[in-house]
Amino acid sequence: MWGIWQKYGAQGMTGAEALVLEINRIVYENGIKSPVTSERGLSARLRYLDSPAGIQALREQGVTDRALKSWKEGKASPSAASRERIDNAYWTRRRENVIRSGALKRLLNNDGNGRRIEIYGVDQSAVQGGYSDGPGDGGRARHNVDRVRSIQGRYIWDDLVDAWAGQDLEEIDDIWDDVIQDIGSEYAAYAYVSAVSIGA
Repeated sequence: MWGIWQKYGAQGMTGAEALVLEINRIVYENGIKSPVTSERGLSARLRYLDSPAGIQALREQGVTDRALKSWKEGKASPSAASRERIDNAYWTRRRENVIRSGALKRLLNNDGNGRRIEIYGVDQSAVQGGYSDGPGDGGRARHNVDRVRSIQGRYIWDDLVDAWAGQDLEEIDDIWDDVIQDIGSEYAAYAYVSAVSIGA
């Protein structure tokens, strides 16, 4: 379905894919701001990872205990490749922590009020077949959506975070179907979007 839709000239992504990208943005934007290439960013990541679970995350990225000890003692500085491993370990551990602690669910549930979701529709006017549903369009006609719809998202966040944590795109797709039902009769036009923004 995605291949056919893309093939005929529309551009964008599924709503589920857009939700994954937006949750990724929320998690990453609330992490350490300084890049790992800076001393501040490096030190902050090493402090964050200074726990048994953090050290294990570093090991899984290929950082040896000997190298970690030499960095802590100031005897050596991590190479560019090692800094990338440290950064990967940090983001892996941070992702685990926001899931385990429930912080991400609390943020998105917003004391039971939920978060507002802005849906940026896709301009599908370039799709072959134009806007006619008449004979000869091959079922490829689309409406020109290309506008923003805003929905207050409630009761979806726990399931969405669980699906995101489990990398279950099929479940996220089902959740997206529930979200766009609130749009009304045009909901099917928002199965594919250019972007989604969550007010968090």
